[in-house]
Amino acid sequence: MQHVKLNNGLEMPIEGYGVFQVKPDETERCVLDALETGYRSLDTAATYGNEEGVGNALKKSGIPREEIFLTSKLWVADQGYEKAKKAFEKTLNKLGTDYLDLYLIHQPLGDYYGSWRALEELYKDGKIKAIGLSNFDSTRLVDLIVNNEIVPAVNQIELHPFLQQKEAQKVMKEYGVKVESWGPLAEAKHGILDDEMLNEIAAKHDKSVAQVILRWHLEQGIIIIPKSVRKERMAENLDVHDFSLDESDMEKIAELDGRYARIVDYDIMDIVTGMNASKTPE
Repeated sequence: MQHVKLNNGLEMPIEGYGVFQVKPDETERCVLDALETGYRSLDTAATYGNEEGVGNALKKSGIPREEIFLTSKLWVADQGYEKAKKAFEKTLNKLGTDYLDLYLIHQPLGDYYGSWRALEELYKDGKIKAIGLSNFDSTRLVDLIVNNEIVPAVNQIELHPFLQQKEAQKVMKEYGVKVESWGPLAEAKHGILDDEMLNEIAAKHDKSVAQVILRWHLEQGIIIIPKSVRKERMAENLDVHDFSLDESDMEKIAELDGRYARIVDYDIMDIVTGMNASKTPE
């Protein structure tokens, strides 16, 4: 498995298994399948409601904890210094672990400055190996960096061939923040898997469109966490390290940028108010 080095020297698998929208009662089985397939990086979040399933799978797998790179996220309802610390302990309990490899502030909403101070302390105490953000645009990212001590190791954002985030990637590179895509396959929306150009590139390499898209991310050093509830698809998503895209492939895929709107648009008021009103599952 290929790894990337974060800005504090910690190595993280470039490909992991994400459990967003995996039902709580299916999570244990799915994570066990992912681990058996070869994944060693797992991405969950408090708001997904499936941290316990991830923890149960880790325990049943018998794989030593130190061989797993485990990520979770702090939800909006738990923003703020004191609440963030309590939410972190709750996450540890649900996952059945005494530390996280990576802990992210899930959304740029609420008192994320207070949360960041809490994360910095937990990092210094050794309870988190790396801290980062999710869904922060360049303005909020840089503002947080220049007003705090620790630079986020990762910013997990929506990124795929239809939304390539080129300017955001430049900013993150400048500040030493690794780019992670939470939707590398655009959640199969907008007909991305049926795109004619992508299908031509896939046929050229004798791979699926999904594999081509995932490879496109890896060519740029972007961390990915594709999700599937089917074990054969998990294996397919992991089977992207035996081919490369050439310059012509990359140029063609670059032309797809901006074709469709974001999956999550923070300029839509209902999204912002809805996230603020949403509570973390018990």
